[in-house]
Amino acid sequence: MSSCPDEKRVHLKTRIFHEVSEYWMNVFYLALVFASFTQYRRLILAAHDITYTNYWVALIEALILAKVIMIGSVFRLGRGLERKPLIYPTLYKTVVFTLFCGFFSLGEHAIKGLWQGEGFMGGFAQLFGKGPHEFLADSLVVFVAFIPYFGVKELGRVLGEDKIRGLFFRTRAAS
Repeated sequence: MSSCPDEKRVHLKTRIFHEVSEYWMNVFYLALVFASFTQYRRLILAAHDITYTNYWVALIEALILAKVIMIGSVFRLGRGLERKPLIYPTLYKTVVFTLFCGFFSLGEHAIKGLWQGEGFMGGFAQLFGKGPHEFLADSLVVFVAFIPYFGVKELGRVLGEDKIRGLFFRTRAAS
């Protein structure tokens, strides 16, 4: 009987390690994608002699969005097409999580507006103050970033995470 609490403790430690490592892998991938688009934006604006210095926004967005993805996973968002060919659950999860992130962003700005004493609409005005094009462009970046992300996740679900990890990070024998 005394091994049962030890097994639970080991299981909890394993689960925490898995969740934390998954979070940081998500952050790494998203930061890489967002930093690429930030650099692209900087180069485009530099061609018009406009200075762009919001480099840390990509990392902050990656930190937040990685947590939003994990929250969505806890709520089992995007489930239901697992038996279909991989393209279907990949694109379905991409759409569902992009919408989830968009709604999260709306909620985040609404709370920020309340916090700053501007009310819900003040937060939304702040979000859309740059114009709807920027919100749509940011959503498009998230959507495009999610396609390979969920593609690899779906491969891991079907083939096994260890198999995918081995294919990416272990040396294979020569053919």
